[in-house]
Amino acid sequence: MSKLVGFYRDHQTTMPLAVAEQSAQVKPLAADLARSGILLVATCARVEVYGEESTLSNIDSTIFSGFSYEHIEGAAAIAQRLAEIASSAHSQILGENYISDQLAKALEFVDPNLPIFQIARLAIDTGRAARQRQRFIASFNYDQIVRDIIADRFPDGELPNRLYIIGAGMLGRGLIRSGVGERFRSTVFVTRNPKNLRKRLRRWTDIQVALMRPAEIGYPRETQSIVVIATADVNDEYEATLQDALLRLEPRAIVDLSSIPVLSGAAVGKLDYVSMYDEEFLRFIEQNNKRLAPKLPLLLSDIEAKLRMAQSDSYANAT
Repeated sequence: MSKLVGFYRDHQTTMPLAVAEQSAQVKPLAADLARSGILLVATCARVEVYGEESTLSNIDSTIFSGFSYEHIEGAAAIAQRLAEIASSAHSQILGENYISDQLAKALEFVDPNLPIFQIARLAIDTGRAARQRQRFIASFNYDQIVRDIIADRFPDGELPNRLYIIGAGMLGRGLIRSGVGERFRSTVFVTRNPKNLRKRLRRWTDIQVALMRPAEIGYPRETQSIVVIATADVNDEYEATLQDALLRLEPRAIVDLSSIPVLSGAAVGKLDYVSMYDEEFLRFIEQNNKRLAPKLPLLLSDIEAKLRMAQSDSYANAT
């Protein structure tokens, strides 16, 4: 076995939008790379690859062509970094709860017998546990940010109409489960495939949601509704369909949680459109990160100690 190495770009080394755009381009390569023994971590804020040095010899041309990136070597260093990522220590929103599941999902493509799989599995478990022990949990998670924007748009007890969630992936379902739609008359999942989504939601016996196709939105207009975009799976045709639907609907606000904004300010005209890169959104993140930053040293030390202990146990079992 050759030395284990990793290469990465994230929002701490590059402009977040640039990383998000690259991530969207390389994410479809995950299964093919895994067959070569390479773990690809492509999320909204990072593009990272890990594996044996020999398998990553041409990574410049396959993943990082034309981009600058950071380099990491050795099993211990890789385990530390992946555990820190899993703990949300390197997330744009410190303490957010989605990243460890995203890492675990990325790992599903990799052969469980490979050393990189075993290291990453240990790192994910270690990072998750450290996050809980140190209570490194975001006060302004995505669902709380959406709640605060809703509260700002509907002050003094004003009753909203409907909450529209565009996208039924991990983030969209998480928002529904968090109860962000409690103030609304009803909640609607917007999907291109209602039949498929209805099957996935059958186990949700405690939550009532309606399903609509994008083309059905906006009849009539609903100026007391809120739209949350929680998907990055948008091609040009779907973008045009959504744009037309939202212009018909004229909601009180559109909150776009996509790492690559689905719409532009020009496209939605005078509608209230808030993306992850707008000042209002960034202000919430800054408040959260300021609160959690003092906990970072303890979190990182916790992870380092647990990984060192695991390494010692592994050595002891081998002798």
